[in-house]
Amino acid sequence: MAGELSDVSSSGGEPISSINVTPFVDVTLVLLVIFIVTAPALMKDTLSIRLPKAASSEHKNLSSFGIAITKQGQILVDGQLSTDEALAEKARTAVAANPEVQAILSADVDARHGDVVKVIDLMKTAGLTHFAIQIQH
Repeated sequence: MAGELSDVSSSGGEPISSINVTPFVDVTLVLLVIFIVTAPALMKDTLSIRLPKAASSEHKNLSSFGIAITKQGQILVDGQLSTDEALAEKARTAVAANPEVQAILSADVDARHGDVVKVIDLMKTAGLTHFAIQIQH
């Protein structure tokens, strides 16, 4: 039986009963690093907003915060995803701190009209009366 293979270890005649997990951990860590590196690039393309162009625009220097609406209807307040309630609370807080605060509304050219109207209504309901719609020159 010198030529036969068996599942007995060469050191003591006992079967090998442990699993080497080092390759699994290595592959998992490599995949994690790849995901961490590529996730910001994927999100940047997903949340891109194309602004409409206009020939004329007004520019005033006021205290302001930014609101963006993506074509999927997502609301971003100062670059962070937000809910309707969080947007209304941010507007109320900003108006309480400065009644002349201005919201700058950026909506994707393909955003639904209803989403833009809903955000404007939320701002007005919260007491914010000064807002501007951002465009490209």
